[in-house]
Amino acid sequence: MEKENLKNSFEKVFNESPSVLFFSPGRINLIGEHTDYNGGHVFPCAVNLGTYGAATKRDDQKIRMFSANFEELGIFETTIDSLEKQEKGEWINYPKGMILQLLNAGYQITSGMDLYFNGDLPNGAGLSSSASIELLTGAMVNSLFNLNIKTIDLVKFGQKTENNYIGVDSGIMDQFAVGMGKDNKAILLDTNTLEFAYADIDLGNNVIVIMNTNKKRKLEDSKYNERRHECENALADLKEVLDIKSLGDLSVEEFDEYSYLIKSSVERKRARHAVFENQRTLQAKLALDQGNLASFGRLMNASHISLEDDYEVTGIELDTLVHTAWHQNGVLGARMTGAGFGGCAIALVNKDKVADFETEVGKVYSNKIGYKPTFYVAEISTGTKEID
Repeated sequence: MEKENLKNSFEKVFNESPSVLFFSPGRINLIGEHTDYNGGHVFPCAVNLGTYGAATKRDDQKIRMFSANFEELGIFETTIDSLEKQEKGEWINYPKGMILQLLNAGYQITSGMDLYFNGDLPNGAGLSSSASIELLTGAMVNSLFNLNIKTIDLVKFGQKTENNYIGVDSGIMDQFAVGMGKDNKAILLDTNTLEFAYADIDLGNNVIVIMNTNKKRKLEDSKYNERRHECENALADLKEVLDIKSLGDLSVEEFDEYSYLIKSSVERKRARHAVFENQRTLQAKLALDQGNLASFGRLMNASHISLEDDYEVTGIELDTLVHTAWHQNGVLGARMTGAGFGGCAIALVNKDKVADFETEVGKVYSNKIGYKPTFYVAEISTGTKEID
C-alpha cells in the first residue's frame, strides 16, 4: 500500500492526518511446527504480505479503531480504562489486548488515540494476521508516546496478548518472526532460550509458493490448546525419570529409549512429533546453509507426514494441497505451515514451473474440495517497521 494512500485512507475515516505510519508483516514457518511451545527450534521468516497501520494521538481518553478489512463494522470506540476482551470482538481484541499489556506493564499511555488498519493477509489463513496486528499496534503506540520499548519486548507483549487475553496457548514464534524478520533471511530460534541466528535464504532458481486452502479457522476454537496439553502430559510422564525441562531437550535416540514412560499412546505420538520435528528443524538449517535444497525439501515432506500422522493437525484440505504438490514437476518439497486445521501450506517450486504448478494443484484441489485454493509467491521481508 502506497504511503499517500495510507495517509488519505486514515484522513477519510478520522478527518485528521496521521502522525505515524507503519507496516507489519505476516510470517511463514519453513519448518519446525508446534515445537515453539515444546521448547524446541523453529525456522520462520517474515513475508511481504501484512498489515498497514496509521495512527495519531487524541486530546481525550478515547481510543478509536477502524479496519478497512472489516469496513462494514465501522469505527470501534472505547477508552483507555475500558479495554476488556469482547466475546464477539473479532479483530479489535488484538489491538485492545496489546494496549492493555503495555498499560499493565506500567508504560505511560497518557491519552487516547485513533488507529487505522489495512491488511493484505488473508484472514484466518495461518500466516499470523493476529501477530501482525499485535506488533503493529505495539509499534505505533511505542512511537506515538515515545515509550522506547525494544522490539524483543514488544514480541513478548504480543505473546502475552495471545496467551492471557485472547486465550490461545501459543508459543512465541509468530510474534518473533513478525517483529524480528529481515529481508531474505529466515530465523532459527531456540524457543527455550530465545537465542537466534539469521540464515540466508538462497533458493537458487526456486521460489516459495504459499498455498491457501481458503478454509478459515480460529485457533481458540480449534484443538490447538488440546495439543499443547497432550504434550504437557507426555512431558510430565517423562520427567518422572528424566531431568528435562521440555520435549525440546530430547534427542531422537533419547526419546526412543524412554518413550515407554508416556502412558497414553496418543500423547506418545504428539511427543514424538515434537522431538523429531525439533531435530528436523536443525537439520533443515544445516541443509540450507550448505545449499542442499533437495535435502531441505525432503525434510519439509517429512515434517508434513509427522504433522499429518503423529500430530493430526492437517485435515483433508491441507493434505490434498501438499500431497498433490509432491507429485508436480519442479517441486522440491511441500508442507503445511502454521498451526494447521486449515490455513496454508508452502511448496518449494522451480520458478519456471510455478504457473503449471498452480494450475495442476488448483485443479485437483477444486475437484476434491469443491472450491479453489489461492496461491502467492512469497517474498521474504523485514519485520515491523515505520514507513518513511
